[in-house]
Amino acid sequence: MALTGLLSGVFGTRHERERKRVQPIVDEINDHYARLQTISDDELRGQTEKFRARIREVTSDIETRIAELKEKKRVTPDPAARDELDNELSGVDGRGGAEAELRTAIADVLDELLPEAFATAREAARRLLGSTVMVTGQEMEWNMVPYDVQLMGGIQLHQGRIAEMATGEGKTLVATLPLYLNALPGKGAHLI
Repeated sequence: MALTGLLSGVFGTRHERERKRVQPIVDEINDHYARLQTISDDELRGQTEKFRARIREVTSDIETRIAELKEKKRVTPDPAARDELDNELSGVDGRGGAEAELRTAIADVLDELLPEAFATAREAARRLLGSTVMVTGQEMEWNMVPYDVQLMGGIQLHQGRIAEMATGEGKTLVATLPLYLNALPGKGAHLI
């Protein structure tokens, strides 16, 4: 027990190390958030299209190549040639090829967009404060804006990690941040 305490004292707890790792991203989100508070509602709505345009810019060549390979595979009568095209699409093991390249490109651009996208979602939540929204058929007054700890939870979820949060810390609100970000490519985003 003393050794564990000594190691935690030197290296910090897992939570402290994780917080230090994501704090620069949270700081960047907060910088974008401050800037976004001065733009119009139309400009804020335009952020989503700006993000989608950036994603298209990064992925369009790969998407075109995938579409061409799929069409070529569809019209190719030779089974061996179709298998070769399938390998180009998905790799020999089903985890490579052009489709994996697309997934990697999307993941990279989403990581690039994360600070500004999270700030956009946070600003949208701030602008909703005090308004009435329908939730499962019930009227509810919107009173939630993500705090830094919720931004950290959203970053964790986007990165495929589990973010442990206590009751009342806003897990539902946290989930909106990576859902918004991961819905931008138009491939679907799911919350379980």
